[in-house]
Amino acid sequence: MRHLKLIKKAKKGDQEAFERLLLLYSDRLYRTAFLYTGNREDALDIIQETSYKALLAIRNLKENKYFLTWLTRILINCAYDLKKRQKKDIPIEHVSEVLSKKDESTDEHIDLARAINGLRDNYRDAIILFYYHDLPIKEVSQIMSIPENTVKTYLQRGKKQLKTILGGVGYDEGKAISRKI
Repeated sequence: MRHLKLIKKAKKGDQEAFERLLLLYSDRLYRTAFLYTGNREDALDIIQETSYKALLAIRNLKENKYFLTWLTRILINCAYDLKKRQKKDIPIEHVSEVLSKKDESTDEHIDLARAINGLRDNYRDAIILFYYHDLPIKEVSQIMSIPENTVKTYLQRGKKQLKTILGGVGYDEGKAISRKI
């Protein structure tokens, strides 16, 4: 509940409290930004832009308990803005930087990251928010501004598309996706 106090302070203009909030969620923000960009430099640019926009708009946050949801939505919008500016496919060159070395080999993680990058935007958003952020369907629907049933449909279709992209070889669709990058 400490973060709720920080949010209240940040909303009143306390920049130090806002910085502490960003530090609290920095790893999660970086991983999300990296999934959208595929490289460290662009991910950091997105985080910087997100931080700036969030600092300017923090007073507009209506419910403090949805701070992370609100911040993630800003980050996704910043990622799409960067993508529009670049007008090119997202490169996946340095994926191994953020991949954990759990049970799967790095190659499998890279394949999964590339496959996620190849999904339709709305499927990718739903997959990242649900599986990588462990957000409930309700929060995913709020971030994406769509009904909960649409989120479920996007998740189902996204997993199906991932299976097609990956060729269905060596991946249990739920198991592979739910592993954290």
